[in-house]
Amino acid sequence: MANRCRPMPPAEEEIMMGIMVGKVFCKPRFGKRGSRTGLYPSLCGILVCAAVFAFLFVDFIETWVTSVGMSRTMEPHAPIISPQSLPQSRPEEFLLMPSPLVCQRAKPYLITIVTSAPANQQARQAIRDTWGGEVEVRGLRVMTLFMVGVASDPGLGKLLIEEAREKGDLVQGRFLDSYSNLTLKTLAMLGWARRFCPQAHFMAKVDDDVFFNPSALLHFLNKSRNPYEQGDMYLGRVHLHVAPNRDPESKHYLPSGAYPLSVFPDYCSGTAYVFSRSALLKVALAASASPLSTPLPPEDVFVGLCAYAAGVRPSHCPLFAGGPPVPYGRCCYQAMVSVHHVTPKEMLEYWKDVHSSPTCSWLSQRASLGMCKVRAMLGSALGREQ
Repeated sequence: MANRCRPMPPAEEEIMMGIMVGKVFCKPRFGKRGSRTGLYPSLCGILVCAAVFAFLFVDFIETWVTSVGMSRTMEPHAPIISPQSLPQSRPEEFLLMPSPLVCQRAKPYLITIVTSAPANQQARQAIRDTWGGEVEVRGLRVMTLFMVGVASDPGLGKLLIEEAREKGDLVQGRFLDSYSNLTLKTLAMLGWARRFCPQAHFMAKVDDDVFFNPSALLHFLNKSRNPYEQGDMYLGRVHLHVAPNRDPESKHYLPSGAYPLSVFPDYCSGTAYVFSRSALLKVALAASASPLSTPLPPEDVFVGLCAYAAGVRPSHCPLFAGGPPVPYGRCCYQAMVSVHHVTPKEMLEYWKDVHSSPTCSWLSQRASLGMCKVRAMLGSALGREQ
């Protein structure tokens, strides 16, 4: 007779192994009739159950810990950046873009704008061939566009024009595309979304080396709240109590003249974050009204400052990975909304594997997510590169 027992998924196998190890270490270590014989296994059993529970629900624990540490004060319309030198013109004019009616025609529930460097054509194509190529997710319309600046190489600029004509998904701002101008790129992105796609219920900003999962995002949003009554939402991986970098040699240097306070307001990691429609409009308006310092603040800090000025509080979601690298796990990546530091080749491989049959069970997904989180935290603790 053929063996009908299915192999246990690796994630569930890890849980069972942990429970078995706990049983071994929790065997009675006293005499058969000792008064403490029953106490020791009971305590061990409780500890094993608590460990398994924490492992399965590590994301909820992370959310609770982050929420406890978040700032409670919120003073809308506080000064954002002290004006030192204002640019001659705002990057609100666009050299390349789809039709101004692109959002009116597509009517996206979620629009994702990927910030990309002109030379990163391979990364953009990998996104088009995976999550960025989807037009409907969970019965809702989605759309993905790419935000770039002006290439310093004229030959690369011509390739961008050809790519824009062929793909129809590039938005190019009128600023030099460089690391120091990432804040201008974000400012242009917010301005474009406010002007040309204000009807979208949500806008996600994503870097081009991020594995993004629109299905997981929409599942999280629709599970946690009324999908059509969002209010002000600024969602991502929240960074708490970050101090400005005062090292002149650092690429993140921000002198006290540009930002005099000792700590930034809480803000979401710039690798990926999501705005609801009302929050986007408020933050975009605050950004357009904000004087820009020299040097510019980091782009995610700038967005956090604008959100603070607009009275929009960030919300932490443990399914956004903007910190330690998250090792690949099929069931884990089915649950994650975003994972940073993914190459174009990995993007294609992971997407194909994540969407292969069958879909992971609830227990497999919870166990794999816990394993990914634990491994990511261990990697961070051991000082691996993030």
